[in-house]
Amino acid sequence: MNFIIRYKRTFIGLLIGSILGYMYYFYIGCTSGTCPITSNPIISVLYGGLIGSVFSHKKNDK
Repeated sequence: MNFIIRYKRTFIGLLIGSILGYMYYFYIGCTSGTCPITSNPIISVLYGGLIGSVFSHKKNDK
C-alpha cells in the first residue's frame, strides 16, 4: 500500500496517458496498418501509458 501512495502521481500519469493513447488511436490512428503505433489500439494504449508515466514521474531527492 505504501508503494501505491508513494507513486500515486506516476499512476495517475499512466492512466491519463493510456486514455490519451486510445483517443489518439481512435481519432487520428491510421487504418492501413503501416503505422506501427497507431494502427493497433493495444500498442497505442501501452505507448501512451509509458509516455504519461515518464512525464509525470517525480524524482524523490533525499
